[in-house]
Amino acid sequence: MLQQFGFTQYESQVYQALITSGQVLDATGIVKMSGVPRSKVYEVLQRLLEKGMILESTTEKKRLYSALPLEAAIEKLKAHFESNVQEMKKVHRKSAPVDDRVWTLKDNHSIQSVMKELLDGARKSIIISGWEDDLQFYLPLLEEKYKHGLKIHIHVIGVIESIIPSIITLIPDSRHEHLERSRILIVDEQEILFAGIEESKWQSIRTQSRPMVKFFTEFFYHDVALTQITQKYRDTIMEDEEIQKILFNLRY
Repeated sequence: MLQQFGFTQYESQVYQALITSGQVLDATGIVKMSGVPRSKVYEVLQRLLEKGMILESTTEKKRLYSALPLEAAIEKLKAHFESNVQEMKKVHRKSAPVDDRVWTLKDNHSIQSVMKELLDGARKSIIISGWEDDLQFYLPLLEEKYKHGLKIHIHVIGVIESIIPSIITLIPDSRHEHLERSRILIVDEQEILFAGIEESKWQSIRTQSRPMVKFFTEFFYHDVALTQITQKYRDTIMEDEEIQKILFNLRY
């Protein structure tokens, strides 16, 4: 119950026993209901008391315990979390040299969080490519950066409405069966994040390596050029079966 908030298994078991019993319990009752060993229960109760998650009373030389009401516990955990977040924001990292290592990151939510962090830290320029529903997630931040004078270049698969003028739109052909979801983010011409789906799961790489930054910048403008050429000369291109076959085999 509480383990996901940083409590131990025994602490979680004791709190759950108290909150679900609906009554005050002594140590013996807590041992029976929680499954926590008697040799550990007093230690666990003391930690929960110090954390403000339970209440203690002494009646006729007997110690009794009650759980902090659930709504109060939720408010306490929320306040504690917010306090920790604010403390983290106060930490200032020292300027670090260019890190040319390639870092891998999995899980879509983690990748989205890192992308927002990179976008938020951008100071000069942003190059970003992705699908319409993906880019909508970042659009408010992108527009805010544009209002602050950053150069923003977007390549989107699908259609988005934005105040940002430099948006290149690709409407995929229904016959383009191999086109896969991906994201490219290049910040200040110094750092890139590329994400794609492998075996139905998002995976990404992140690096400040100059050759990699240059490669993915060229990759982005390759997509932009291909999109514009295809749109402008679509009728002519689609008459050529060989070119058509190549285009429809592109993955990104």
